[in-house]
Amino acid sequence: MPPQMLDHIIRHGDDNQCDWALKTLRASEQFRGRRSAVGNISFAVSPGRKRRTIYDAKNSQSLPGVLIRGEGDPASTDEAVNEAYDASGATYDLFKDIYGRNSIDDNGLRLDSTVHFGVNYDNAFWNGDQMVYGDGDGRLFNRFTIAIDVMAHELTHGMVDYTAKLKYEDEPGALNESFSDVFGTLVKQRSLNQTVHEADWLIGAGQLAVGVNGVALRSMAAPGTAYDDRVLGKDIQPAHYSDLYRGTSDFGGVHINSGIPNRAFYLAAMAIGGFAWEKTGKIWYLTLKKELSPEANFQQAAEATIQIAGQIYGSDGDEQKAVSSAWQQVGVL
Repeated sequence: MPPQMLDHIIRHGDDNQCDWALKTLRASEQFRGRRSAVGNISFAVSPGRKRRTIYDAKNSQSLPGVLIRGEGDPASTDEAVNEAYDASGATYDLFKDIYGRNSIDDNGLRLDSTVHFGVNYDNAFWNGDQMVYGDGDGRLFNRFTIAIDVMAHELTHGMVDYTAKLKYEDEPGALNESFSDVFGTLVKQRSLNQTVHEADWLIGAGQLAVGVNGVALRSMAAPGTAYDDRVLGKDIQPAHYSDLYRGTSDFGGVHINSGIPNRAFYLAAMAIGGFAWEKTGKIWYLTLKKELSPEANFQQAAEATIQIAGQIYGSDGDEQKAVSSAWQQVGVL
């Protein structure tokens, strides 16, 4: 959940909404801080095997909670449990089937998730060794297992921790957020078997409650257009580098400026065509895995994706031209 959105709720929401937003900010900061401490710990199973474990916090903030569903167990009567289970599986399958990656750490990491975290908790996050999902407050946000791309986004933060380890500030942090959106939408598109032209390119469609003026948390096709609501505020993501946010809020705009590389991926995928998780997704995956340092900026990411596209599909080929053009269109090159 972008902190600027929570800040706006605190300033413009009613007393209950302010309370929910404050609790969400505090809990998110507490648990996100564990990423760097545990990010290199391997909770592995046998190579090539999928293992999902879903726990119920029962509205507490104690992790992991009560075990509800393990790998291969029958579906639960709790829809949040099943949604977390299915999203973890779809994310694992994308990385394994398409990119040959054995879970998010490439070493069989267990995919543990906790649902019903906190009371009216308006967020989902990866804390370094597991996923955590709140139920939402029901007035602004629905439960945070409702959107498969949001869940896959958070799991991808784990993959970033095990690959490029992009610093969570400024342009590296915006790339961190963007890669998570990229693979979040790829999991969603693959689960729906959608081509680039069939996909909606929204992150978190269905996440906003009825009555909120918005369609999603973010739009990769048109950054800055996902919502415009009195309580939530307005989507302020830029679509072009000339509009880059240069302030200090949101760790230097990590959730804001991610709109620029998001649109670059969208433009490249639309030009290349087909299923985005195939050619375009492979370019972005190998870039994240092999080419980026923790301090990588937008220009370095652009140059790396162009290089990888040439290596895979041929120098000066259509795919490389599409990637180069995409970064030029968003003003990075």
